[in-house]
Amino acid sequence: MDDEKKWNLNAPQNDTENNRQNEPPRYEHYCMHQNTESDTVKELPEKKKNKKRGRKKLAETISLAVVFGLVAGAVFQGVNFASEKYLGSDGKDSQIETAQLAGDSSADGSDSNESEGAASNETVASETAAAVSQTGSVAEVADTAMPTVVAITSVSVQEIPNYFRAFGFGYGTQQYSSEGSGSGIIVGENDDELLIATNNHVVSGATTLSVCFVGNDVVNAEEETVDMSGSDGDVNVEDAVSAKIKGTDESNDLAVVAVQKSDIPEDTLSQIKIAQLGNSDDLQVGEQVVAIGNALGYGQSVTSGWISALNRNISTDDGTSSGLIQTDAAINPGNSGGALLNMQGEVIGINSAKYADSAVEGMGYAIPISKAQPILEELMNRQTRDKVESENAAYLGVVTADLSTEAIQMYDMPEGAFVIRVEKNSAAGKAGIQKGDIIVSFDGQTVSGKDDLESKLAYYASGETVDVVVSRADNGEYVQKTISVTLGSKN
Repeated sequence: MDDEKKWNLNAPQNDTENNRQNEPPRYEHYCMHQNTESDTVKELPEKKKNKKRGRKKLAETISLAVVFGLVAGAVFQGVNFASEKYLGSDGKDSQIETAQLAGDSSADGSDSNESEGAASNETVASETAAAVSQTGSVAEVADTAMPTVVAITSVSVQEIPNYFRAFGFGYGTQQYSSEGSGSGIIVGENDDELLIATNNHVVSGATTLSVCFVGNDVVNAEEETVDMSGSDGDVNVEDAVSAKIKGTDESNDLAVVAVQKSDIPEDTLSQIKIAQLGNSDDLQVGEQVVAIGNALGYGQSVTSGWISALNRNISTDDGTSSGLIQTDAAINPGNSGGALLNMQGEVIGINSAKYADSAVEGMGYAIPISKAQPILEELMNRQTRDKVESENAAYLGVVTADLSTEAIQMYDMPEGAFVIRVEKNSAAGKAGIQKGDIIVSFDGQTVSGKDDLESKLAYYASGETVDVVVSRADNGEYVQKTISVTLGSKN
């Protein structure tokens, strides 16, 4: 192959590429009051009196039971009617369904006939086994998974050198707004948020993010997002919902973004579903797969192919990725962060890259879901943060640099942000961070390099206290040390 071929991440589409182109029933006690015929009761012989009393008590008991049953039933039905009318059976507090291929057993594996005995249990077990092994057509898989895949639009501010300064016009750099298109997979929810997995490179550097769900006008939503994007990072457009970055892992090219449920229209909330995650460890070369994503920013599109290889390692401009799934299902720009599914409709990979060369065809790559899942779960549990205004932004007080691959391999150094200088009286200096330390984690988040550290700092305010993990050389070996740092201010 020639020297011009290279690895291209399916990064969001830039401006040029996107010019054409989202009380329970309450029961009360009811008392029955008996009325006597007169103040004087005729005395009866003892046996007859007791017998009559017994009959009278029995009649009273039966009457009381009947009345109680009628009243309680009426109250119960009345409360049910009122709750359905005024609360609705599908309010925003209800859990969103998990996407499953038609014929699959319930997500929790429960069965209403468990008490029918061993014979019934055996029948349920055999039916469940059959459902698990069931495979669908590409159309059935697509129909099942479509409600779980979203389109993501990002807007970022890029800086470029001012080339006219050579002629005496201006100086420094120029800023311009750049938008991109990517994909995401609905992987969870909490009380207030819908959580979406995607690639880090889809959201990296974004000042504004919007999510467009199934059935909406993706192209129009992208245009509106760009037009309405502001410094606060919020958008309010017809076909899209504003999103926030919840957590990122640059070294594994993974991220989770959050959308407020209260921002999602009721009709959309009733259509979307949470993806069912599979097990990528059990994959075999030759299995059929389906890819769904926001190709070229036009909205969801479906491609199908096969697993070509497993555990592939590739090098990109953002670093080296290992253990990837290779597939010949078409992976195009905008597909990044989208779903790679097996024929049971389960997500087995997150599409992230392709091999770009005029002589190469059908070499796309996805992050295995078994590798991504624990990372995504950690990111999903993080606090959702907004970028902090510059005057309140946190300042660590270190000058850092990226470590070369050669240095990492030669000196057995960990990946992170290498500290080349610590400013006097800075937050880092006061806490005990030293020159030569390698910052490998910030507030529980892995740090892959200089830019990654700076990107994370943008979401913290001065005065906050966080744990910073550094690797420090000790007798020729790097030892990790956790340092509590109270972040300062640059001003």
